[in-house]
This record gives sequence, C-alpha cells and structure tokens, in this order.
Amino acid sequence: MAKDKKEKKEKKELKAEKKISKSAKKEKKSSASEAAPAAPRRVGTPGVFAKPLAGEALSAQLLALVGAAAKAKQLKRGVKEVVKHVRKAPSGLCVIAADISPVDVIIHVPVLCEEAGMSYVYVSSKEALGAAGATKRPTSCVVVVDGAKGGAKGDSGVAALYKDAAKAVKALH
Repeated sequence: MAKDKKEKKEKKELKAEKKISKSAKKEKKSSASEAAPAAPRRVGTPGVFAKPLAGEALSAQLLALVGAAAKAKQLKRGVKEVVKHVRKAPSGLCVIAADISPVDVIIHVPVLCEEAGMSYVYVSSKEALGAAGATKRPTSCVVVVDGAKGGAKGDSGVAALYKDAAKAVKALH
C-alpha cells in the first residue's frame, strides 16, 4: 500500500512538472510574439456596427433615463425581453450596448426596432447600462417603455426625461 501511495505521488509530481514546462514554453512563445504585436482589439470598444452611437452627453442623459425607468418599473432588460416587447407592443426607446461580444447576440435588435418603427440608440458600455438599469450584471440592451403607451403607471419625471431623450435620439437618425 505504501508503494501505491508513493507511485501516485510521483505521478502527480511528474504531471506538475510537465504543466510547468508547458507553461514556460507558452510564455516564451508569447514573449516572442510581443516583439511583433499584431493590431490588438481593445476589449470594451464599440463595434463598427454601432450606429447611431450616442455621444457622452446623450449617453449620460440616456443612462439617467434608464435609471429612472428602472425605479418606475418601466424597463425591459436583456435581449429576450427586449425582442418580446418589440414584437408584441412596439413602443418605447431601445438602448443597446455597443461593446457586446459576440455581436451576433444583439445584431438583430436594431432591425426589429426599425421594422416596428421604434427608436434605438447605442451607448458605449454594457457595464454602465447594467448599472443604470439597477442590475449587478452588464446588460446588452434595454427598452424604456413609454408610460403613456402600455407601460407601468408612469412617473412625471420619467416622462419628461423620456421626451427629451426621444427627441435627441430621433435627431441622430
């Protein structure tokens, strides 16, 4: 029995040594590739598809609207809920994060919004959109439901923010 334990221990040590040598080889390869770097894509950068992309001032205004709508229960979060809302009751303002990867997750949402006649706009950060929507996780897209058109009984503050943001977004299109 003592031999079995020793053999197992030796095998584990050999495996650990192999892993260390493999990681050392990978580090050498990565350091060699650092000498001639390719064009790196920064994580969190908006994609080329993100048009119309809101500027900093409009992004701040939209995130304030999303926060107020979340408190007033006038917000649909996530691709699944957004698509469902756009198909059933196309009203409101769709805010989409531009730094989603892979793009295939949200690329169909603007098409649905255009077919339904809804306004949509991209903001640069999914983390900021999630935080504004009162969630702990990054959010890819949200719809701010117009309180007058089938949303929860609206707040007058949300209605005012909604009108201002909707005008600014329509000016982008």
